[in-house]
Amino acid sequence: MEVIQRFCKIYTDICKISTEDLNEIYSQNIVFIDPITTHRGLDAVKSYFSNLLEQADTCKFNIADILECAPSKCNVTHIANWTMTLTLKGSDRVITLDGTTQLGVKDDIIIYHKDYYDLGEMVYEHVPLLGFVIKKIKGRLAK
Repeated sequence: MEVIQRFCKIYTDICKISTEDLNEIYSQNIVFIDPITTHRGLDAVKSYFSNLLEQADTCKFNIADILECAPSKCNVTHIANWTMTLTLKGSDRVITLDGTTQLGVKDDIIIYHKDYYDLGEMVYEHVPLLGFVIKKIKGRLAK
């Protein structure tokens, strides 16, 4: 099974994996970037996932597309478009979020992973007062 297939399998339901499963897809020197921070190295990514696994009741990704990229200088070889469904422990609220991931694959292992998604939609809009304000601002900007 190629690394992209292994990636899709692992991300089907993050809460059903162990952090050791990440060895199957990420290199020791992985650079993993999301809108919150950058993680450098497999141990840092495992720590990030360990924290996620402690907080999430469910975290599933429906990967709609995996697009292979033409060779370039930026090391991006694949683009994944996805929808994440997340439920935190102790909460009935389901967070659904669309996003895109740039992946860099070399020698059948992922060396680069960068996520793009709306952090406001994922986090800020779910904080009671702040969420109300952000939704009002978005509504005004959409007019």
